[in-house]
Amino acid sequence: MRKPTLLVLAAGMASRYGSLKQVDSFGPHGETIIDYSIYDAIHAGFGKVIFIIRKEFEDVMREKFDSKFDGLIDVDYAFQDFDLTKFGVDRVIERTKPWGTAHAVLSAKDLINEPFCVINADDFYGTDSFVKMADFLNNEVSDTHMSLMGFEVGNTMSDYGYVSRGVCEVSTDGNMDSVTERTNIYYKEDGAGGKKIVYEEGGVETELAPDTRVSMNFWGFTPKVFEVALSMFPKFVEENADNLKAEFFIPSVPDYMVRHGLANFKVIPTSSKWFGVTYSEDKPIVQESISKLVAEGAYPEKLF
Repeated sequence: MRKPTLLVLAAGMASRYGSLKQVDSFGPHGETIIDYSIYDAIHAGFGKVIFIIRKEFEDVMREKFDSKFDGLIDVDYAFQDFDLTKFGVDRVIERTKPWGTAHAVLSAKDLINEPFCVINADDFYGTDSFVKMADFLNNEVSDTHMSLMGFEVGNTMSDYGYVSRGVCEVSTDGNMDSVTERTNIYYKEDGAGGKKIVYEEGGVETELAPDTRVSMNFWGFTPKVFEVALSMFPKFVEENADNLKAEFFIPSVPDYMVRHGLANFKVIPTSSKWFGVTYSEDKPIVQESISKLVAEGAYPEKLF
């Protein structure tokens, strides 16, 4: 049986962070967040890692990762760019912002023929998530049965500004009824000395319970998802050709598949506390969190 592949979204420019956080140091020996994800993936049984990057990042990414993982896991790269003809779009649209995370996933369609997992480069998910996802991809996944890791939104917040999350509606049998990308989730004072979690859309604030399940772009797919995304993307581009900020987000594809009866998505629950670096102020918190995990023995002091 072919081992599952790990697809790492690493093409973002990190405008809110202020530097290329994909290669920034967080561990005691300069480890990146990606290093911890790949360490967990190797031990969970993944066989290959593919980085989705911009072409201009290739040299720095190869210098940072190729020799480190040599002999441990196969490494490859796919490039997210503005050539849309390979996705069935026959027009040129001038823009500086990429077309979003689902477009990034499509950039790897010619490199993957096995079940695979998608993660963000700048998110720390923890060992439990990789073990559970590897088990699912090895034993449960099919073209009509895929998955996502369901984090509690209260375990995924930043104290320094808004975050984007795929907010899930979960059925009684543990499957995803829907997932909606909310791009403006933040803490707000609740008037009683505490704080609550809200998202804003169209000038209206809506409260979210702390245990609301959200997607952190940790998905379990088969290559069937490429076929569906390819059928959706040209229409999305046509409808948003004049909207230079429009993005084709990953959650829109599973949501479409569920609504059209093409597949169900198991929400794999985890109470793990996510942490990541949306803002530069998040960095010392992430470094402290990793140092604590190392001190507790969850990870060796030097990963590779």
